[in-house]
Amino acid sequence: MILTTPAPQVLDGVRVLDLGSFITAPYSAMLLAEMGADVVKVERPGAGDPFRAFNGGLYSSHFQAHNRNKRSITLDYTKPEAKDAMAALLASADVVLLNVRPGVEERLGLGYPQLKDRYPGLIYAAITGYGATGPYAERPAYDNVGQSLSGWLSMFHQGTDARVPGPAVSDALTGMYAALGILGALVERARTGLGRKVEVSMLEATVAFATEPLGRLFASGEPVPFYSRSASSQSFIVTCKDGLRIGLHLSSPEKFWQGLVHAIGREDLLQKYPDRSARVDAYDALAIDLAQAFATQERAYWMPRLEAQDVPFAPERRLQDLAEDPQVQHLGLFYETIHPQHGVVKAAHRPVRYDGDNRSDFLPPPSLGEHTHEVLHGLGITEDEISKLSQQGVI
Repeated sequence: MILTTPAPQVLDGVRVLDLGSFITAPYSAMLLAEMGADVVKVERPGAGDPFRAFNGGLYSSHFQAHNRNKRSITLDYTKPEAKDAMAALLASADVVLLNVRPGVEERLGLGYPQLKDRYPGLIYAAITGYGATGPYAERPAYDNVGQSLSGWLSMFHQGTDARVPGPAVSDALTGMYAALGILGALVERARTGLGRKVEVSMLEATVAFATEPLGRLFASGEPVPFYSRSASSQSFIVTCKDGLRIGLHLSSPEKFWQGLVHAIGREDLLQKYPDRSARVDAYDALAIDLAQAFATQERAYWMPRLEAQDVPFAPERRLQDLAEDPQVQHLGLFYETIHPQHGVVKAAHRPVRYDGDNRSDFLPPPSLGEHTHEVLHGLGITEDEISKLSQQGVI
């Protein structure tokens, strides 16, 4: 279906200054951009966000992943000559978003106390690793630091292997919580006309996301075993005869367990594991029984049988196989944009739909400084002033 109506832009008219780098602040700003905010990414001339050069050049896949739907300007706001241009940017902004160690923003002249009175409606979002104060506040922090300190990594990695699996978790969670805090502040400002400082730390965000294991720890007073969550939720990943895998999540309704044993023809397991409590307690043994059962046939054999019994399951997909999945295709989960210099950029739609519509402006990640003239002109800065800033190395 081709939609002819404009894409829903629920944050239309909101301008965000993205002063961040790497993941947390840029990801948060991108989430706002996908809801219609005009995000202006302010970068240093010459190099920009360090993520740009992560795998060579200034348009790495790492940068692309966190900077869609933005406009990029180059402005060295540490220089006195940039003062007026930066002031004009701040006056035009609804939100300023940055991720630096505590105190750095004050040294740059961009601390909240320095901006609050001048721009009373400004929402100032500050992301840190450990919070604004405390014994760790001055330490550098990246994703694996947040995962390690928060207890998150201990739930997903064990043994002596020094390698860390999976994508960035703490970075993404922190960016999401920051976007949530900003949205709350925007709602409040609509009532009061006043801005607010929004603070999110990587440590607090990652700890806060572990709601279930923390709840179990606080209720029992005992450490949560490594496979505790999968045992209680009756989750399994089984390998079929052809080496392909299926994810199962039986949860607590008895009908799912009964449907599973009928699907695999192992009704004897109903007596071996008579109730959910027995299945939770014998999770390791049950996992072995299921692994042996599924290893007898190929995945294509098992899936229709599981579906016929209404068992919660899904084939394990690799990222490179997602586009072939019928449900992914039905949802139109991916989209493509074309950057005039860098070609096709492909990404996932935002997961939030408004009235069934998940479209956004779909702007490709910007080249460094691609929109400098456009944005500065929009602020009323003349061509002569822009040329002077360029000669001074400010833009």
